Amino acid sequence: MTRKERYQYFIDYFSKHQPDAETELLYDNPYQLLVAVILSAQCTDKRVNLTTPALFKKYPTTQKLADADLAEVFELIRSISYPNNKAKHLIGMAQILVNDFNNTVPSDLNELMKLPGVGRKTANVISSVVYNQPAMAVDTHVFRVAARIGLTVNAKTPLQTEEQLVKYIPEKYIAVAHHWLILHGRYTCIARTPKCNECKLSGFCKSYASS
Repeated sequence: MTRKERYQYFIDYFSKHQPDAETELLYDNPYQLLVAVILSAQCTDKRVNLTTPALFKKYPTTQKLADADLAEVFELIRSISYPNNKAKHLIGMAQILVNDFNNTVPSDLNELMKLPGVGRKTANVISSVVYNQPAMAVDTHVFRVAARIGLTVNAKTPLQTEEQLVKYIPEKYIAVAHHWLILHGRYTCIARTPKCNECKLSGFCKSYASS
């Protein structure tokens, strides 16, 4: 199977079976999604969704969060991984949004990456989910699944994975393909014991073919 055929199989399958795949983080506006994605680093979406309601209730706006007490934010997110650093990031992020971006979450990747706690992956999530840009956020699931099924070849870093996926996936599918890969990695192509017997991609999966 050629690489072009493998990508086409991938797109055809998920376009039919998960055409409306989306993030599992719960949010009502761009500010809330940005907070949730920052909190989700090295933490499950399920845990984040259990934590954010109280946080959003106390800090419903960027201004409220910008003025927040660090210890109080920490208490609200202490069940999240690395709560001390993330509390600092959240307050710093909100302060920059207030002072530099008129309380608006920017769409530009480079501007997003100026915010504390926002790396390339988080910036790509915001760009694709909020602004429907053809951005490919690469987390551990995307990195793993793309390599296993053969969409990427010899990609050693998340950026290399991103570059290959964006090169070969048609622009109109890039944003949703991010969710296809994440959800497949989260529930089927899991890290230690992938559920190959349940997977519907075995017909073109490079890893399965070589096992």
